[in-house]
Amino acid sequence: MKNLSLENIADACHGTYHGDESKKSREVAGVVIDSRKVEKDYLFVAIDGENVNAHKFIPDTIEKGALCVVSHEDLGDTDFPYILVESTGQALLDIAKLYRDSFDVTVVGITGSVGKTSTKEMIASVVSQKYNVHKTLGNFNNEWGLPLTIFEMNEEHEVVILEMGVNHFGEMRRLSSVASPDICVITNIGVAHLEFFKTREGILQEKSQMIQDMKHGGSILLNGDDDLLSRMGPVKGVTPVLFGTSEDCQCHASDIVPMGLKGTACKIHMPDGEAFDCLIPTPGAHMVSNALAGAAVGAALGLAVEEIKAGIEAHTTLPGRNNIISTGSLMILDDCYNANPISTKAAIDVLDMAIGRKVAVLGNMGELGNNEKELHREVGEYAARHGVDVLCAIGELAKEIAAGADKAPGIEVLWFATKQDFLAKMNNIIKEGDNVLVKASHGMWFPEIVEQLVKFSYLLLLLVL
Repeated sequence: MKNLSLENIADACHGTYHGDESKKSREVAGVVIDSRKVEKDYLFVAIDGENVNAHKFIPDTIEKGALCVVSHEDLGDTDFPYILVESTGQALLDIAKLYRDSFDVTVVGITGSVGKTSTKEMIASVVSQKYNVHKTLGNFNNEWGLPLTIFEMNEEHEVVILEMGVNHFGEMRRLSSVASPDICVITNIGVAHLEFFKTREGILQEKSQMIQDMKHGGSILLNGDDDLLSRMGPVKGVTPVLFGTSEDCQCHASDIVPMGLKGTACKIHMPDGEAFDCLIPTPGAHMVSNALAGAAVGAALGLAVEEIKAGIEAHTTLPGRNNIISTGSLMILDDCYNANPISTKAAIDVLDMAIGRKVAVLGNMGELGNNEKELHREVGEYAARHGVDVLCAIGELAKEIAAGADKAPGIEVLWFATKQDFLAKMNNIIKEGDNVLVKASHGMWFPEIVEQLVKFSYLLLLLVL
């Protein structure tokens, strides 16, 4: 890997090299933190998990052909090279910084309370119309995921799109100092992680730290529909460009026409005054914001209007993220990767666009702090007001979602203590032709519900035949 000799790695992470001096000039072939992924000449960074001491796997990695190991434990005399550091987690970031700075690429950094991954996918769809793009895989956006994404860069990449997720003060600078973004995108300031940040202003303070590491001459792109972001003034001498539905935003949308689960039609107005009509192929009002973010980044990178339009209309979704699964007997809105009040309400809005009976299967939302019960009840009230016919709430906190909807007319409310309780009754609840939203925090592991719904939908088809 470019510039990743053992000597350079040891210098970058302020470590002490132990081993054969003749090997210090050798470059590693890859960097991993999972011992199962080690290949010949790889560097294994031994990061301990909550319940696992990664250092016990070091002999296995050497047997698999690892060139070197980074350890925070003194391994003594060994017959293989290792680099001793104070913190392997920090070393991973330091090595990633060394590698990132070895490339002449444009980095787009994305953060925000919700919508980071879907915005990243839209931006990648747009930018790839002109450039060779590398992007965060899935949601590899934390202090382990961001470095691992960077290590997948190669000489062919021209633009790298990095998602950055944080839930504690101080984390953003550790990520952004590695990423050194040329373009900073903030999607919104919501209520996710209030348990740690306490207020939306606290969230803004932490998220906006990304801009402090922006390269000279960079661009700041903010969601102008967000009340806090729209008021942000120049940072480091750079005036933010706003994207949103308001005409006050330099990049804005007009003539917005929902097309059901087929997506949304609109006209996008660019900062230079040009405008174009397009169909955003993924349903949901929030996808208009994502498309505008993609358009704003495209403009910052010099894409033509035709390229931006093509990128927006070529956008596809990821499993678990506003992913529409049409089985012939059911329409499943698979949005189950994670959840907070804003994203859940947005998903309910998408469900409300559907034709036919609308079923919302909602679970616990985590990390909401002292107001978690109230925030869950608000989601239930929202579901009752926005077209949900059947609400299936799963989990102890989700009992508050059920309570929020329970007194409303026209909605059937069911509560289940566990996912298994729901699955045991699912076949008696879901009917042919239903539109089913599945959403909860990641720890609830609702992909299992999506999987069972798909299997059940095929049974429904057989019954019809």
